[in-house]
Amino acid sequence: MPNNPDHPDLNEIHALLYEALETEKGGVLVYETAILCAVNEDLAGEWEKYRTQTLNHVSILTNVLKQLGLNPDQETPGRSIVRFNGASLVRAMEIALVAGKRAAAQTVAAECVVVAETKDHANWELIGSAADSLTGPEKQLLKTAYEQVEDEEDEHLYHSAGWARELHLQALGLPAQLPPAEERRDVRDATQAAQVKKERKAALASQKGVRGEEENRQEGSRKQGSSGNKQKKQSRRSAA
Repeated sequence: MPNNPDHPDLNEIHALLYEALETEKGGVLVYETAILCAVNEDLAGEWEKYRTQTLNHVSILTNVLKQLGLNPDQETPGRSIVRFNGASLVRAMEIALVAGKRAAAQTVAAECVVVAETKDHANWELIGSAADSLTGPEKQLLKTAYEQVEDEEDEHLYHSAGWARELHLQALGLPAQLPPAEERRDVRDATQAAQVKKERKAALASQKGVRGEEENRQEGSRKQGSSGNKQKKQSRRSAA
């Protein structure tokens, strides 16, 4: 029988909290490894800040589970999968480091951070929705936890996505903005992030057009020069 939408499934909410805790624990390890890959000093500082905040998120969720009368160390199928995924991200960065190209490892790390933060951000959105569906002390407990981390999680996801995009552009030999616009404009929601991406796409297209015009001008100059030289040679032959 399907769940009554007016009565949230507490077991599923508890399972979500266990997954969220494991995601945050894995996030600490992801940031610790990402920092080892960092070449850009601004990015290294950003990841160090996020690592510290993620450690605090671990404490917040641990406290939530304890106040709900749950064991924070309880193993669940969901958190086992989350732990495996987190370990895979760490391993990917370690492999990139062993390859010896730090700039490439930094880009890999940025991708891994985005993957980790996408899951983390989704967890907290669900926790916020769960808080809205509850009543009594449980509601206030989850709501308080959500409000403590909401802004930080938004920053983690959207700023990290900006870094990953710009590092990829740099690796491709395309104009890159470092730090990214998300960082400079302190993007904190999906609407702002989408607007920045739209502006960056337009800027890249414009720069591509400028480069194309310059190349056309250079090609035209070369052709004119070649035509002029040809005419001079013909004139000298006629004079001879």
